[in-house]
Formats: sequence, structure tokens, C-alpha cells
Amino acid sequence: MSQCELCFMPATDMARRIRARELSCKEVMEAHLDRIERVNPIVNAIVSQVPREHALARAQDADKALAQGDEVGPLHGLPIAHKDLFPTRGLRTTFGSLIYKDHVPDHDGLIVERIKKAGAITIGKTNTPEFGAGSQTYNEVFGETLNPYDTGKTCGGSSGGAAVALACGMLPIADGSDTGGSLRNPANFCNVVGFRTSPGRVPVWPNPVAWFPISVQGPMARTVQDTALMLSVIAGPDSRSPISIAEPGSLFARPLERHYEGVRIAWSNDLGGLPVDPRVTAVLEGQRHVFEDLGCIVEEGEPDFIDADEIFKVWRAWRFELRYGGLLKTHRGLMKDTVIWNTEQGLKLTGPQIGRAEVKRTELYHRVREFMNTFEFLVCPVNQVPPFDVKQRWVQEINGVKMDTYIDWMKSCYYITVTGLPAISVPCGFTREGLPVGIQIVGRHNDDYGVLQLAHAFERATQAWKHRPPVVE
Repeated sequence: MSQCELCFMPATDMARRIRARELSCKEVMEAHLDRIERVNPIVNAIVSQVPREHALARAQDADKALAQGDEVGPLHGLPIAHKDLFPTRGLRTTFGSLIYKDHVPDHDGLIVERIKKAGAITIGKTNTPEFGAGSQTYNEVFGETLNPYDTGKTCGGSSGGAAVALACGMLPIADGSDTGGSLRNPANFCNVVGFRTSPGRVPVWPNPVAWFPISVQGPMARTVQDTALMLSVIAGPDSRSPISIAEPGSLFARPLERHYEGVRIAWSNDLGGLPVDPRVTAVLEGQRHVFEDLGCIVEEGEPDFIDADEIFKVWRAWRFELRYGGLLKTHRGLMKDTVIWNTEQGLKLTGPQIGRAEVKRTELYHRVREFMNTFEFLVCPVNQVPPFDVKQRWVQEINGVKMDTYIDWMKSCYYITVTGLPAISVPCGFTREGLPVGIQIVGRHNDDYGVLQLAHAFERATQAWKHRPPVVE
């Protein structure tokens, strides 16, 4: 087996072969470290890397455990790098901020705890924009992460480093987080899978706003099956997260196959009038037949998203003020302009504004709930644009419609965020320029498993995920 074949092997197969001792953890680690050494200088996806000798020593320990017949976890021996927003004990965690450029935590985040317990071996961190703000991965600590399908384009964000590392075969699995699209957007731009899980599906700790439902953590991978494998490890209740869902992660270790005859799907090209680049629409429309071929009844439609923009922006600003208000007072000169702006928006909020946004969020939830009683899934764009110039910090205009803020171009993602529904980005196809386009599948309340099932069926029919980026050839 060539190094390339090994590095692009599905994680489910890789983990199975390691447990069967058909592959050693050491050879898996060596292959990935060699690929990182060759490709990462081009795309800048993995940062704060663990020394090679340390990673190889951990892999040899993993091989010894297998040789001794020890019971091992489902991710045993798989290399992983964690998003640089997640605390990692003894490993630099910068949050993409100059304020924390030398910060080394004394604890692991809960998602990191669970991944390590499952046997994965940490080899570094994945790049992210400052504090995860904005769907364009660049910061003043590590610089820009580039799209492997066109290194002049952005990879999206904020889990951009993770998406690029997966696309380039530098990691078999990855983790990420999503407020306004940070799991879905970079997956969409890099031809991998990113899953915004239901709030509480993956418990978040540490978290100064533990009841906050807008930001979630979740899995990324090259295939839906690998995404489910990751979710089986990181999902499940934990008392440190008061909104954690009681169902165990093992729910996602079940087979994903399902029949779709007669399943009703709502198809929306623009979520009720959002401007969408025609290059995106063309790719999505070209794959609409896949759902019909599966047996689904596909009908035009979407819920009424009135007030979704206001709800998201109020909640986001509130969270920014809670998280970064203190830093704004002490380190304003080290913070990027969009983080300052969003934090100041939070400072301007009043109690009645937040209260009205919450009432409107409840009303939106019930409108969407009633809509989803008719349709089991909503299928729509992930992003309103294809990958754009990496030097452009955010999209200023779509189809002649001006974007007022740095997040307005992400409405197709954050409208879904405020519904609280699970949503996945799955590779769909490519523009004429060869740029990836994903499709967003949204499921009913807490039906994360159902979303994975439909995404799996779509992926098997299209096989778009198999198209590798030029930088790895």
C-alpha cells in the first residue's frame, strides 16, 4: 500500500485494520507525519505540532497495547489535531489570538478528553481565525490557511485548518465547532464533511455560558461514515454540560443504510430569497435528481425565516460581549476589527432587546417545527458563494446585493443555526473552475442520526468526496 492510499483510507477502515493488526499504529503515524511535512508548508492547516519523536513514541505505545491484548477504543492509533479553540493539556492553545500566543492550558476540553479516551493520538492543533470569528481562516499568530483545490482561495472557517488537513490526507478525522457555519462552511469549501450537531449532542466544557444553545462542537471527516464514527465517540451526556442530550454516543455506531421511498424533502435554492451565486445553484441543481433517484418526494419550499437574522445577530453579539468584553478593556490593540465590532455590538444590547430576540426565536422554532412535520428533511445551500480570494477577508457583495457586515454572507448557514436543527455539509460537486460545493441537509429536532443516514445515501450516489485536491498529487 502506498503512503497516499494509506492517508486517504477511510478512518473506519483504518481503525478496523489497526485493531486487526493488519496496520501498525507506527506506520499509520509515520505516513501522516510524512504527508504533513510535505503538504502542510503549502496550505498551513496544522499548527503547534507535537515533536515527531513524541508522536511516534505514542504510536509505538499504542501498538504495544494491541500486542498485549488490551481493550482499546474505537479511534485507537488514529492521528488527530484539535481545533485551536479547544484547550489541550500541555499543548499550546492560542485561539488564533496574539493575546494567547504563548498560552499552554493545564487541562483538556471535554471533546479532547473523549477523543483521547477513544485512543486517538494528538499530533497538534488545526488553524482557526481569531476566536473563531468569521468564516475565513487567518490570524496574526499563524497566518492564512489555504484552500487545497486552489491555494489562492480561502478554505472557509472557522474550522478551516481541520477541513484542509482532512482534504489533504494529513488527518483521518478532525473536530470543530459551529456558531454561524464553522463546521459546515469549511467542509463545503474543501470537499469534506462537516456536521453541526444538535445543541447538547456533543457536550461543551469548559464553557462560561453553559446553557448557550447557538454554539456547538462536532465532527469532521472525509466521509459520512467516518463522521458518524467520530460522533459515536464525542456524543453522549456529561453533567458538566446542563444541556447535554441523554442519548449515548453509541447510537451513531449503528449502520447508516436506510430506504427512502416516499420520504418528503423540501428543496430550497435560496432559503426564501437570499442571494446565491449562480455557480453554487448550478452544482446543487445538478444533483437534485439524486434524492429523487433514492425514492424521495422532492418539493420546493422552506420555512418562514423572518427574524432569523435579528435573532442570530443578537445572540452572537451577546456571546461576544460575555466572552471578550473583558479582553476588549485590557487588550483592544491585539484584537482584530471584526471581533472588536461584534463585542461592541454586544455592549450596546439592552435586556428588552435580548428578551424580544428570545421570543422571536421561540416563534421561529414553532414555525420550523410545523414545517418539518410535513417534510422530514430540508435541503439547501451551505454557502451562498464558492471559495473566494484568500486576501479578501469577507464577502462584500453577492449577485449585486451588498453585505453590511462580515457575517452577512453566511446567512444560509446561520439561519439554520437559530432553528436548533442538526445540519450537515456533504460534498456535492464542483464549479467549472474546479472549486468544491457542498450541499446542506437539515433534519428534524434532535434527529442527528437521520441526517447522517440521508447524507450517507447521497454521498454513496455521488462519490464527489473521492475527488482529491491538486496539492496532494
